[in-house]
Amino acid sequence: MQPTSLDHVALWVADRDSIADFTTEHLGMHVIERTERFTLVGSDARRGKLTLFAAEGPRERGALARIGLRVSDLEAARSALPEGSPEVFEIGEGLELTLVERDTDTEYDLDHVAVYSRNPTRAAHEWLMYGFSPTDDPHRVEVGGAFLELVQGDPGEPERPLLNHLGVLVEAAAPAQQMGVEVADVVDAANTFAVFVWGPDRVKLEYVEHKASFSLR
Repeated sequence: MQPTSLDHVALWVADRDSIADFTTEHLGMHVIERTERFTLVGSDARRGKLTLFAAEGPRERGALARIGLRVSDLEAARSALPEGSPEVFEIGEGLELTLVERDTDTEYDLDHVAVYSRNPTRAAHEWLMYGFSPTDDPHRVEVGGAFLELVQGDPGEPERPLLNHLGVLVEAAAPAQQMGVEVADVVDAANTFAVFVWGPDRVKLEYVEHKASFSLR
């Protein structure tokens, strides 16, 4: 499998409307889709997004350390945040974000996701088997110009984790069922076909394929 981009981060949250409001007011995003089960937010439906699944609270941090969003002008982006926001800021329910200044075609695209691992070096090596690419940092792997960072820590086994899954875009998702890794689910939806697998440290990964009917904006 060769993912082409880090498509989305899916989260379980108790108050998705409040979190969605923060992203639309301060992070240049808009609500792409809202259903009874989830709210999808992002600045571009074909780039990095956040999927907010409705769930019972309170949520526990679990494996997720933080999410980094990419901006071309950090000073301007930070000026849109609430006054006094720290470098790593919380937008609700323990969900922590940070802004990273890099050249980007899409403002507020996903720059990186940091997850806790008991053995970051080993986990980074294991993620290569899932289609991620190595970097100069032994605790960081790359996918389509975005990064997965492995942070020393115990992800635990929370009953109500914040992180649902990471989603990577692929040309065809069906081959993921033949990778020899544990398949968690297969979902054939209106706009996408997806195969969910269990990655290192029990982080769930979705290989998602956009169908020709894909029309979200």
